[in-house]
Amino acid sequence: MAGYKPVAIQTYPILGEKITQDTLYWNNYKTPVQIKEFGAVSKVDFSPQPPYNYAVTASSRIHIYGRYSQEPIKTFSRFKDTAYCATFRQDGRLLVAGSEDGGVQLFDISGRAPLRQFEGHTKAVHTVDFTADKYHVVSGADDYTVKLWDIPNSKEILTFKEHSDYVRCGCASKLNPDLFITGSYDHTVKMFDARTSESVLSVEHGQPVESVLLFPSGGLLVSAGRYVKVWDMLKGGQLLVSLKNHHKTVTCLCLSSSGQRLLSGSLDRKVKVYSTTSYKVVHSFDYAASILSLALAHEDETIVVGMTNGILSVKHRKSEAKKESLPRRRRPAYRTFIKGKNYMKQRDDILINRPAKKHLELYDRDLKHFRISKALDRVLDPTCTIKTPEITVSIIKELNRRGVLANALAGRDEKEISHVLNFLIRNLSQPRFAPVLINAAEIIIDIYLPVIGQSPVVDKKFLLLQGLVEKEIDYQRELLETLGMMDMLFATMRRKEGTSVLEHTSDGFPENKKIES
Repeated sequence: MAGYKPVAIQTYPILGEKITQDTLYWNNYKTPVQIKEFGAVSKVDFSPQPPYNYAVTASSRIHIYGRYSQEPIKTFSRFKDTAYCATFRQDGRLLVAGSEDGGVQLFDISGRAPLRQFEGHTKAVHTVDFTADKYHVVSGADDYTVKLWDIPNSKEILTFKEHSDYVRCGCASKLNPDLFITGSYDHTVKMFDARTSESVLSVEHGQPVESVLLFPSGGLLVSAGRYVKVWDMLKGGQLLVSLKNHHKTVTCLCLSSSGQRLLSGSLDRKVKVYSTTSYKVVHSFDYAASILSLALAHEDETIVVGMTNGILSVKHRKSEAKKESLPRRRRPAYRTFIKGKNYMKQRDDILINRPAKKHLELYDRDLKHFRISKALDRVLDPTCTIKTPEITVSIIKELNRRGVLANALAGRDEKEISHVLNFLIRNLSQPRFAPVLINAAEIIIDIYLPVIGQSPVVDKKFLLLQGLVEKEIDYQRELLETLGMMDMLFATMRRKEGTSVLEHTSDGFPENKKIES
């Protein structure tokens, strides 16, 4: 071992990834639980009261799920047509729902049949909510109308007909029982007051409005369509900021329990988290399909996302690990610590240092004994390539430095070459690994090109790898062209700067003068 130097494992930092408090907070969720619904999940709403059950609206049914259950604990299915929305009352005992036939129904959580039925809309109802006094319901529908209903009398109180297109979203103020907000496909967001017969405030969003959110204080309003816009209600609906971080239409909005983070879900399959102070994206979630609905539980313990493919994704926050109380070991006596403390070194004493014994890794042992193929096999194990791909890249780089990488890659069967191809396909496009892996990919293509056609599995991966290599080379060529254009621009800018010349003054001394071009 004295003559062998272990391979230095190079660190490859992931570019652009910064670990912040938000990253740690929003990544602290377990693996999502996926629940299949009967249709697209159009609405998810959490009960404000314990045990914080949530209602899921999909197709012609409304399912009530327990916070940690994967099966519905109650189902409301007495709808003539598709149900589009369902919202809990502030006490969590009642649930109001709107359906495609224009009906608005009120349910008791402990029962199954509707307590009240409000009929007045002629087209599909897409938004319902309770007012702050708990005794009135606001609804908006595709018949361009917004209605206010009285729960005890089951009667319509007011009807507003100011929208000129579908009313698809709305919410009621948590402080004032007379105020509520609606958003429409006519590109407007309106605030209505039940004490008047018309809207008291209207803002122009610029695109069809899919979702609105009023902050608990009532001072800020958020509207979502193609973009997310924040309005200051205390300044008469002044636009504060327009957020254009999504690539497609934003369909849902949600506020964290602290009120300091705003979440938005979009058809681009992403959920983005914004800071409500700077309105910058602090975190992002990726999902498998376009997102229609989003909800957060109390204290952000659970995040539920509904998608267009009928999948309900439920993430629960990880519980804090409890430290196990280990039996207390008996500590050495005080005299043990002070033993030899006052010893004075003598003239003939010899100091002996015992170096710590270093153990080689298994791949280092193979390299030491020139077992290059076996060393490569060890680092191509799936546990190593997934958890620590930098080790695999470092060994490939070391074998290439020794000039034996082609020998290590040659002579492999279908299973062994599949491991190599899987690793290259997974990591070739990463900029931190590309310089090393492109060379390895070219060597594999040169070695195994004559035997293409003997294995369908290898052929498919081989063609995919060849396409990735060509795409990466084209990408590098484009980068070099862009770099050349930037160099020309910088050189032109430098030439346009003023040049200095020396001129002699009347007293005989040279003077530096600048000539503008």
